[in-house]
Amino acid sequence: MAFCRAKTWFSRSFSSLSSNPLRVCVVGSGPAGFYTAEKMLKAHQGAEIDIVDRLPTPFGLVRSGVAPDHPETKIVVNQFSRVAQNDRCSFIGNVTLGSSISLSELRELYHVVVLAYGAESDRVLGIPGEDFAGIHSAREFVWWYNGHPDCKNLDPDLKSTDTAVILGQGNVALDVARILLRPTMELAKTDIASHALAALEESSIRKVYLVGRRGPVQAACTAKELREILGIKDLNVHIQESDLLKSPADEEELKNNRIQRRVYELLSKAASGPSLTSSGQRELHFVFFRKPDRFLDSGDRNGHVAGVHCEKTILKESVGSGKQIAVGTGQFEDLECGIVLKSIGYKSVPINGLPFDHHKGLA
Repeated sequence: MAFCRAKTWFSRSFSSLSSNPLRVCVVGSGPAGFYTAEKMLKAHQGAEIDIVDRLPTPFGLVRSGVAPDHPETKIVVNQFSRVAQNDRCSFIGNVTLGSSISLSELRELYHVVVLAYGAESDRVLGIPGEDFAGIHSAREFVWWYNGHPDCKNLDPDLKSTDTAVILGQGNVALDVARILLRPTMELAKTDIASHALAALEESSIRKVYLVGRRGPVQAACTAKELREILGIKDLNVHIQESDLLKSPADEEELKNNRIQRRVYELLSKAASGPSLTSSGQRELHFVFFRKPDRFLDSGDRNGHVAGVHCEKTILKESVGSGKQIAVGTGQFEDLECGIVLKSIGYKSVPINGLPFDHHKGLA
């Protein structure tokens, strides 16, 4: 029904395209889409803009990607709502580019088509065992606890294990770790999806490992996100002090990047802080200089993940780039767990009629 209404809207609105000064279609109703529409409305008086989305509701990443305990970030929806209420702007939901309408049809209907649909798929590691049960992408987990319709039935098993491994140390990885470790009494005051809150209330997870290929100097998170997770009440934080040793190249990186410097300082302070030992204590382990080599099979749970076989790494300067990259040492260790969340980056999805780099996952 929504698709038919959209088709009717398109045919009625564009029966005489040449008579209008500027008609713009923005595909995707997340921040990129709304900021584009806002700029277009201000820069081109008289322009009419349609924002289309495959979901029935707008705001994309703000609705499904921002952690529920970050309400201050979501305030931007007020600005986006004002854009949508502009007489020259319309939102049309339940329209999927490629099936509801093709890119070539949009090009015929509009003077300008802006693709702002984001990255709705995940990068893969390409290592053995990646299809085991109990392994999810961080995107899926975030969508699950934010109530995104695509992942409402994800049903991650949080009862059968007390240990989770998160691959990655960026802000999304920290968001996921914080949701797993934060007291549910606090989460209940947020707009977290009810099904996720119920599952987290019954969760057995008490230990979370955040695994990164490089060291604390290269951690991809921001100081704000790191400070927030380190501030969780009664959380026992584990960081190997030997991982905090800096090379001359590390010193150079810190000298030139204030954000990295602040993150390193916070990690150093956490490593030297007192260790809590109360019963049932929740633990956060920062594991540096490790890269996943393969996933371990429990052997008795139908291909369910039982851990991650990691290769120890060292940093070497990349020729020509001046950056330090992680290279394997041939030494390995296992991290036992019952659930793995991969926070290794997103990739876009291809659209007919648009060149697409499948290796990079970019249009």
